[in-house]
Amino acid sequence: MRLAIPVAAGALVLTGCGSDDDGGDGGGGTSYKIAYQGPLSGQNVGLGENMQNGIQLAINEANESGDYDFELEYFAADDQGSETQATAAAQSAIDDSDVVAVIGPAFSGPANVSGPLYGQAGLAALSTSATNPTLTEQGFGTFLRAVPNDNAQGAGMAEFLAGQDGVESVVVVDDVTPYGEGLADVAEAGLSDAGLGVERQSIPADTVDYSNAARNIVESGADALIYAGYYEALAPFAVRLSEAGFDGIGISGDGSNDDELINLAGDAVEDWYLTCPCTDATQEESTQDFAERYEAEFGIPPGTYSAESYDAANMIIEQIAGLGGDVDRQGLYEALAGAEYQGLTKTFSFDENGEFTQQAIFMYQIEGGAIGYVGAIEELVGG
Repeated sequence: MRLAIPVAAGALVLTGCGSDDDGGDGGGGTSYKIAYQGPLSGQNVGLGENMQNGIQLAINEANESGDYDFELEYFAADDQGSETQATAAAQSAIDDSDVVAVIGPAFSGPANVSGPLYGQAGLAALSTSATNPTLTEQGFGTFLRAVPNDNAQGAGMAEFLAGQDGVESVVVVDDVTPYGEGLADVAEAGLSDAGLGVERQSIPADTVDYSNAARNIVESGADALIYAGYYEALAPFAVRLSEAGFDGIGISGDGSNDDELINLAGDAVEDWYLTCPCTDATQEESTQDFAERYEAEFGIPPGTYSAESYDAANMIIEQIAGLGGDVDRQGLYEALAGAEYQGLTKTFSFDENGEFTQQAIFMYQIEGGAIGYVGAIEELVGG
């Protein structure tokens, strides 16, 4: 009952969204807010900041362009990447009547908690990174996924390892989060279908000492390891694996694809592979100009999901403009759900469940203390 009251209050502001400083019905002094829900403090903050910066750059450029008769503001809804903080973060965005759309939640666990709240409020939640396949199966109402889900990523991991010489057995480790478990389930199934030996382990992300887990994996004689989780936990685990003498192929997903993994783990993650439903904005020709503008604005290159979040923000801005000053939350959600938007990274469109309609997965590898872009998995395997 404590949740029902603020959700209902949020639902009351579905129409007439946006502040109108001059008292008109749009244009002039009208201001709309685009929120981002993700980890802006606590563990895994690096991933959150990548996305936040992309969104902020899109908003800044739109305001400076002079192309729109409204102003845009950024609204931060920090959930620390935690399910326990997700309700408060979502409610903060819902309760601000000027927020017309949310990019996020960034992680699958918080998305599972926040999705129903946004649905009740009629507020679009457009996630560029929450990849658990079940999120679009639960009828949240306004959830849109702007990224391939873990059915594609887990299958890509399995397909890649199955094509590597000398790989006959694989340990698949999840971090006991909705993201990790979902990714590990798909990878495990794909490896089994490929005829490889698979051992599944679950090691909580808040494990203090990974020494025993690392020794067990080395003693298993596995040729490869898939870690389904986030960089904050993989870093100490990888250090212990290195100390224990693990010399197989290590591979992790988009939750670990951040430079902070290298900062925390150092040489222990050298040669590890990382998958992601995201391209490297510094390498792709279509995103080169964006990468230069991003670095000029923030002093660092764009990271994982920076460019995708920039695209998502611009997709929202385009739909706001298309509504011609008559912007409300439900109407904007419906416009987004039915739109096809050509971004810098990909074409964004959704099926009837809000699922992203493309499934490309890309491979990276850590070499020389840096994450290097390898290419699309389907091309690597096909080659």
